[in-house]
Amino acid sequence: MKAQSRLVLTDVIHTSLREHLFPGDGKEAAAILICTRSPGSDLKLLSKKLILVPHNECSVRTPDTITWPGEYLEMAIDDASPQSLSIILVHSHPGGLFDFSWVDDASDANTMVSLRQGVETLHGSAIMVPGGAIRARVYHSDRTVEEIAMVTLSGDDIQYWPAQSAMRKPTMAFTSDMSATLSQLTAAVIGVSGTGSIVAEQLTRLGFNRIILVDHDHVEEKNLNRILNSTVADAKSRRAKVDMFADMIRRIRGADIAQPINASIFSREAVLAVANADVLFSCVDTHQGRMVCDLIASSFLTPLFDVGVKIPTRLSPAGLRKIHDVQGRVDYVKPGGSTLRDRKIFTPESLYAEALLNTDADAHRHQVARGYIAGIQEEAPSVITLNMRAASACVNEFIARAFPFREESNANYAQTTFTLSGCLEEFEAERSFEKDSNPQLAKGSEEPLLGLPGLGEP
Repeated sequence: MKAQSRLVLTDVIHTSLREHLFPGDGKEAAAILICTRSPGSDLKLLSKKLILVPHNECSVRTPDTITWPGEYLEMAIDDASPQSLSIILVHSHPGGLFDFSWVDDASDANTMVSLRQGVETLHGSAIMVPGGAIRARVYHSDRTVEEIAMVTLSGDDIQYWPAQSAMRKPTMAFTSDMSATLSQLTAAVIGVSGTGSIVAEQLTRLGFNRIILVDHDHVEEKNLNRILNSTVADAKSRRAKVDMFADMIRRIRGADIAQPINASIFSREAVLAVANADVLFSCVDTHQGRMVCDLIASSFLTPLFDVGVKIPTRLSPAGLRKIHDVQGRVDYVKPGGSTLRDRKIFTPESLYAEALLNTDADAHRHQVARGYIAGIQEEAPSVITLNMRAASACVNEFIARAFPFREESNANYAQTTFTLSGCLEEFEAERSFEKDSNPQLAKGSEEPLLGLPGLGEP
């Protein structure tokens, strides 16, 4: 499969970059991105730090050219050297040219040699046009130039700027143009069971270029009622869920779309595979699984959509168990924004309790008791309708971000919860969550992966 190179920006860095590069005087301006790299097999540059070159320190600034002091290159080299990070030189094209000019080519020919002498790794350049779209390229050691296939911005809205075509009008949701954009993207689905199989089905038919499936479990008869495409034959042969679903994708879309990973997300194999993804769907049912997905989103600047359902019960005055509510939740986590941990979707206490539970001899009984229907020993809960509702909301949340159609800002919908018993849907805005410091942000391939000793190099 053809490699899909990426340059990924957070909305904080992109906003600062755009404001600096277009101060309103119609002249070019410059800045420098310091980037880590994803550990996956594809080239994925992750914006970690932004250095702004002051306008008044540039010796030349016109609508078509800029000359800026070398001390800022030295500053970037000093920042990048300790970890051999990549340096991307960015300047504006106020006139709107979405291409590199001959002046840019000549400047890079000299500058890239100096950067490589300072830090022996991959460096590059980029241009931004007034609408905020970015086009980027990198230079290899043999001086060959590779155009970055797509620059992405993961903010309240998710923006994709493919090379050559970023100047088109915005893509409308639910159209064939949307399908054309999705055909260039990789999605990862973590947990291919109740909600995960439904999410994966939708992504398959929406036309994603590649779908990474991660699950360590096998098909059982008790879950045939809620895992799409699973059969009695799969259950009898204890077939891996990811292999079963990958076969379905091949039948629908052909080869080279599905990438099954029959392993826990808490494994080096799975993390390395998911590092390549453009979007991450967390469909797990454990606190540890959500923690790892949260760390992946931060470390590799991957937009994360987390979905969950539950059916709390209560005792009636007569002592009968009754359904108290039927609930679903979808969280969108933008890199650099509030995390699942910030939102208390999992906590240190819940992680500890889960770990303790898994070492107990009665773990299975307790797992069932805290499953879909709280307080009831139900091995095969008939919850596919609830899962369908939640999974559809999860994928529609992605579409709303990547191809905006809401009447209000997407910033108002960081978390969506619904109750079927009360026929209500409620929303929490990004600003309503307290955001803690995030030392894992854009860590990329730094070992141990995700900052977890258990995922270090063998």
